[in-house]
Formats: sequence, C-alpha cells, structure tokens
Amino acid sequence: MNFFKVGKRKGHYFFIDPNGRLFFSTGMNHLDSASLRYPENCDIWQQKYANSQERWLREAVGPDLRAWGFNTLGWCQEVIIRSATIHRHSRNFIREEYDWLDMPYCHLLPFTEAHQWDKETRLPDVFSDDFSAWCDRVAREHCGRLADDPKLIGYFYCDCPTWVHTQNPTLKEPWFDPAKLESSAGRRELQRMAERYYQVTHDAIRRYDPHHLILGDRYEAKAPLPDEILRAAVPYVDVLSFQFFAEPEEIVESFTHWHGLTGKPILLADACVPGRDEGRSRDQCRYPGMLKTLRELPFCVGWHYCGAYLRNRTRQAGFRDEREQVINEEFVKAVTAANAGTARWALAHSAATA
Repeated sequence: MNFFKVGKRKGHYFFIDPNGRLFFSTGMNHLDSASLRYPENCDIWQQKYANSQERWLREAVGPDLRAWGFNTLGWCQEVIIRSATIHRHSRNFIREEYDWLDMPYCHLLPFTEAHQWDKETRLPDVFSDDFSAWCDRVAREHCGRLADDPKLIGYFYCDCPTWVHTQNPTLKEPWFDPAKLESSAGRRELQRMAERYYQVTHDAIRRYDPHHLILGDRYEAKAPLPDEILRAAVPYVDVLSFQFFAEPEEIVESFTHWHGLTGKPILLADACVPGRDEGRSRDQCRYPGMLKTLRELPFCVGWHYCGAYLRNRTRQAGFRDEREQVINEEFVKAVTAANAGTARWALAHSAATA
C-alpha cells in the first residue's frame, strides 16, 4: 500500500499522493455540524440529514469541498467558545468520519494542550516518564486506527504552541521562560527540551505508524519562535507547519528565512486572506493572488484556508451560514477558479517530471 510522501521535483517541493502524482494541498479548515443544531435551525439537521453525521459529511461537506476545488481537509476542529476563561475547539474526527468524507486529510494528535488559545491545561514535563507514557497512549489511540489509511496526509501536533509566548500570562505561562533566552545556557536548555519533545512524539508515532508524514506543531508565525525550536524539530518532522495571518509579502519573507534555516518544506496550515470579511468583494480578488504567491514558493507544499465550512456564532466566518446558504457567491466562485487553476498547475508539473 502506498501513502502520501513529500519530495522535490525540478526544484519545487510537493506532497506526492499514493498514486505518485504531485499534490499541492489546498485545504479547508474547521468543520462542525453542531452549527446546524442551534434551536433556530435544528430542523435542517433533523429533516435533511436525519440526525446523521455520516449523511452530512457524504451529502453536503464532501461534495461542497470538491466542487469548490479543495483537495484536503486541513484540520477538522472548530472554535466553539471564546471567552475570558474558556477557549475550546470541537472534538477531533475519528476514522469513520474521515472515511465518510472520503478525501485527503490531516489529523492533529493531542500530545500537549500547549495551544496559545488554551487557558486551562497544565504543560507537561517532556523529560518525565508520564509524558512518554501519555504520548504512547495518544499514538496508540489515534495512529493505531489511521496507520493504514492512504487518504491521511500526515499528523499535526499542537496548534500554536506557547513555547516562549503566552496570550494571557495570568491564566497560563509560556512553556519555557523567555527570559532564559538571554543566555547561551538558557538557549541550550530550550534546545534540549525541544529535542526531547520532538523525539518522544516522533518515536511514539513510529511505533504504531511507520508510514505517514509528520507535520509537527502548527507554529504561530507572529509570535516569538527561537531558531532552537525549529532546529530541534528538523530530524523528527517531514514538513514545518505554520499558522500565519499576514500579507503575502510578510509570509514569503518569513517562510524563506525558516526554509533557509532548516531546509524543510513548509505548509501554511492555517490562514485566511488578509483582512478577511466575507461580506467584502475585495476578498474574491485576494484569494487567487495569495494562492498563486504561495504555490510559486519552491518550498511551499500547500495552503489550508481558515474557513470555516459553516459560520457559527463564535468564529462568525464561513462559506455557508446557519441555514446552509452560501454567504458570498462571488468569493466562492473566485476560490473555486483559483483552486482549479492550482490543480492544473500541479498536474502540469506532474507531467513535466514524469
């Protein structure tokens, strides 16, 4: 059985699908059917889908994503509450849900809850036996069920880990004290910590899944990110992944630096068009340009769009609203055309390197 790989063809990195075709990942992030179960719209869920997650994924989500030119489910979890003390996402998908969707996908492994948006969970000691045991349990639960799935592209770890930053220090400190970075000894300590983290998580995955790609942490590109962390990840991940809400020029500059530092291909794992507002017509012009800029970076392997599929009352952004109506038809048309053009571009590269 073949699985997704990553490789370089004529100077450009690509994912390579199980059939050997070059694959630039154009993904949609954030799917949550609970957006159809508010008291005001639950009639859709009951009458149209008969309370079936399978029917929703097979009959609505999958056809929509394919029709709009997306070739990947980038990350299924959606923000569902964002308050002063609680910020949580919906649950992860299980194997059956990915099967019902029937398209390539990435899966996040909950090795840590070091997300910058998480306000409630203690950060682990990566040198402890407890952390190793927990990582083994996570890999057994998740990778043990996904290991033979050719539609799985690879595994993410933490979403926007707070290595040396925090969004609210009164609720959660950084994982590593940034003041220590002022000394060479402190930087060596961070390097050792990061190396241990990436080695333990990598080895846990490989015990249960020797094949699929490791996409690692989804770093917050606009937060402090010491080089020691990225260097520590290099032996243990296949791709570097970033959340990056910025103008294309800023993304290109930063990605060029990080690729030069590590030599790794890069995935823009979570970003929308700058200044996203689905009600403004300028968005339909910015998506194609953003996608073209990214695909022409020789080390960029994809862009996963910060959707969401359905607009809920927390994110308040999406392609469809609570009644499943498309919010901005012109924007969707522009996205569809740009995604289709990127698919043709990848196909042409495949033909040229065959």
